[in-house]
Amino acid sequence: MTASSLQDTLRTLPQVEELLQTECLAQLEAVLPRAVVVEAARAAISDARNRIFDGGSASPKDEIALSAASIALQTAKPSLRRVINAAGVVIHTNLGRSVLPHSAVKAVEDVAHGYSTLEYDTQSMARGSRHAHCEQLLRLITGAEAALAVNNNAAAVLLVLTEFAKGHEAIVSRGELVEIGGSFRIPDIMELSGARMVEVGTTNKTHVSDYANAINQNTGLLLKVHPSNYRMAGFTEAVPLKELRKIADAENRMRSQERETQLNAAGPRGLANGACPDDLLVYEDQGSGALLRLDCFGDYAEPTVGESLRNGCDLISFSGDKLLGGPQAGIIVGRKDLVERLKANPLARALRLDKMTIAALEETLRLYLDPERAKREVPTIAMLSATPEELEPRAEALAKAILSKTPNGSVNVEIVDEISRAGGGALPMCDIPTRAVRVEFLRGSAQDCERALIQHRKTPIIGRIKKDALLLDVRTLVDDEEIDMIAQALAEYLEGVVR
Repeated sequence: MTASSLQDTLRTLPQVEELLQTECLAQLEAVLPRAVVVEAARAAISDARNRIFDGGSASPKDEIALSAASIALQTAKPSLRRVINAAGVVIHTNLGRSVLPHSAVKAVEDVAHGYSTLEYDTQSMARGSRHAHCEQLLRLITGAEAALAVNNNAAAVLLVLTEFAKGHEAIVSRGELVEIGGSFRIPDIMELSGARMVEVGTTNKTHVSDYANAINQNTGLLLKVHPSNYRMAGFTEAVPLKELRKIADAENRMRSQERETQLNAAGPRGLANGACPDDLLVYEDQGSGALLRLDCFGDYAEPTVGESLRNGCDLISFSGDKLLGGPQAGIIVGRKDLVERLKANPLARALRLDKMTIAALEETLRLYLDPERAKREVPTIAMLSATPEELEPRAEALAKAILSKTPNGSVNVEIVDEISRAGGGALPMCDIPTRAVRVEFLRGSAQDCERALIQHRKTPIIGRIKKDALLLDVRTLVDDEEIDMIAQALAEYLEGVVR
């Protein structure tokens, strides 16, 4: 296309005001803010212009108007909205990780509706601390001396490393230099904190002597990263927490003697001669944050936070929205003097939780005061521990609903044995037997149906495709209403398919 013909083609594009006069956009202005419709018109014209520059032909005005209407309607639709998870991944990071307990949802609603005691102590009738709402519960559940919650576990790791290893060395096994979701890497967060990472051991084997030989006066902490989202098998060896505790205790006895000698010889200034003023700490980034040991997973069960504390950790950080089953949060538990330092760090304010997250976390933790109640009422725990036999009635109900709502002869439906996953970087090698409803399409296709269920529903439905059939894992359905919604969605898809 010559420059002259290009300009002629571009001149055929409608102006924004002209496009707004078309019937479909004029009707939209009656139900949507004008600014939304105007911006959609500009975007549609821009798309049409770009197609011309790419060598395409000019689009008719009515076609551009329809495109603008689609953009406007998409803009008006909430981006963050409910979905139905029939994929069988319990802690699904893309779908918001853990489902909150009903009581936690009610707690959020209560504090969001009006004012709250976020930082007000009703007993003293004076300012209180937002940390107090969850700290006592975490102490009771884990056995820790103190606790602190920030906005996610990456923030918790950053806070701990900044406070206790900035300007010092942090020793970590090469086999634990993990990358988790969102390209979050331990080495990157250590660099950001100002800590100097010291790698020891090899990818598959790290020994006690590797840690011991790497310690010097500038070592701030021994970092243990629990492999919650991966496993190494075969010729491997890792140093358990109890052994790291022994190494740290031996080093701290030496440091105590050196400090006493320096103080006697030169006063407090003696500590400035390259010696680390703090004790060498043992810190575990546990990640998944299990508060209960789920026996149904046998050897795959994650260690609990309480177990790690009893094995010698000074501090442990973990997520609130993984195996704990609460809202997004990064929780730090451990020695009282260390947690108090973390609370006083300026980063703690920058990373603090808002009132709605605190409400959800507090109520979720309250359920753990009775472990049996937690197993029943924390959806993540209930979903993970449900047996295939317990899931069978739900699968039968879903299969029956699909057959009753869909046109005769459009699908074959059967209940099959399948595998669920914990997700969220937890229990990575654990196959969780489940029941799923397999839908084979005699009209349309599994791929087209999947697209329709996700792209064209007010409440998207997420399943998975296997061998040209749609699998709907009932483990991750939250209530009976979702069974009806899935069946209705399948019926509407099939009714729109040409025979």
